[in-house]
Amino acid sequence: MASVSWMAVMLLLITCRESMHCDGLTVDPPDDLVISDLGHFGRLQISWSPPASQINETECSHLYQLEYFNSYTDSWSAIRTFKRTYTAQFDLMKDVRVRVYTLLRGPCTNDTLIKSSSYTEVVQKPPSTGVGTPVQDFVCVYHNMKYVECNWGRSPKLPANSQQHLYFWHKELEQAEECPTYVKTGETRSGCNFTESSLPEFTDVNFCVNGSSQEGPLKPAFVSLQIQNQVKPGTTEKLDLRTDPDAQLDLRWNGPAGKIPAHCLEWEVEHNQEGPDGKMTSQQILTNQKSLKLPSIHDTQRNCFRVRSKLSKYCANKGFWSEWSPQTCQPVLKVRSLRDVKKPDALLANLFARSSVVTVTDA
Repeated sequence: MASVSWMAVMLLLITCRESMHCDGLTVDPPDDLVISDLGHFGRLQISWSPPASQINETECSHLYQLEYFNSYTDSWSAIRTFKRTYTAQFDLMKDVRVRVYTLLRGPCTNDTLIKSSSYTEVVQKPPSTGVGTPVQDFVCVYHNMKYVECNWGRSPKLPANSQQHLYFWHKELEQAEECPTYVKTGETRSGCNFTESSLPEFTDVNFCVNGSSQEGPLKPAFVSLQIQNQVKPGTTEKLDLRTDPDAQLDLRWNGPAGKIPAHCLEWEVEHNQEGPDGKMTSQQILTNQKSLKLPSIHDTQRNCFRVRSKLSKYCANKGFWSEWSPQTCQPVLKVRSLRDVKKPDALLANLFARSSVVTVTDA
C-alpha cells in the first residue's frame, strides 16, 4: 500500500508539471497584450497585464515568458521576466509575432513552477497602405570607417513628381531625425550622406524611407543594420614588386590609411600572366599578410598584380570589398630578330648576317 501511495504522489507531481494544474489551480495567460510603435522604425515596445483570474493571488510571484519571432535569424527568441514590458527589434517589412505565458511559483503551487497551458498572442502585419512600391536596393556603406552613405533605387511604379525622405533612429537619439544631406540623381533623391552626422557602431541603426506624392503618401521601406558590418576599406594606392636574388617575385603593399585595425583586414591578390603567345591566365590568392612571394617564373611571361581588401569575419559579420589597387607589372625579356630592326648599311649586314639580338624592353 505504501508503494502505491508513493507512486500516486509521483504521478500527481508529473501531472502537475505537464498539465499546468496543481491542486485545482489553473494558470491563465496574461491579458491586454499590446505592441506599441514609438516611431523608432522597428524598435517596438511590448506590454501586457496579469491575468484577471490571478490579480488577487498574493501567495505566489508572477513570472512571464515572452516569445517573439526574430525574422533576422528566422527563429523564435524567448525571455523570462518579472516585468510587464519589454522592447525588441523587429523587421517591419515582415509579420511581427509575439506571444506571452504566465508562470507562477510560491506557496500556492507548493514551490512548483507552473506555466499557463495557453498563451496570449498578437500578430502585426506589415504596412499595406501607401502609393507605389517601397524603394529598391537600399544599401549603406561605411567608407573606410570615415563616413556612411546610403543609396537606394527608385521604384518604377512611383508617381511622377513624388518626393522621398529618409529618417533614421538609434538608441542615442530621443526621436527620429531626417537625413542631413541628400544625394541626388538629377532632381531625384537617391541617397543620404552622413559625413557631418556620425552613426554609432555596434548598435542597431533603423532607417525608414517614405515620401509623398500628389496621389498620397508613398509606401514606406524599413531597414535595420549595424554600420561596423557595412565597412568598405579604402583603395591600396601602390604596390612594390621586386625580384629577389633567388629569382622569386616579392610583392608588398601598405594598408589603407584610416582607423581600420590592420589585423582586421584580409586581402585578395589577383595575379595575371601573359605568355609569349599572348595567352592570359589569372589566379586569385587570399592572404592575411601585406606581402606575397611567388616562385621563379619564366622570363618570357609578363606578370601583373593588383590587390583589394575587406574586413575579416573576426571583426565583422560582413562587409564590402575595396576597389582594386592600380595594377603593377614586372618587366619582361623579349627576343627580337634583326629582321624587325631597320636595315643597316651593306657592310654591317654582311658582318652580322644570321645573328640575333636579345634586348630588354618594357612590356
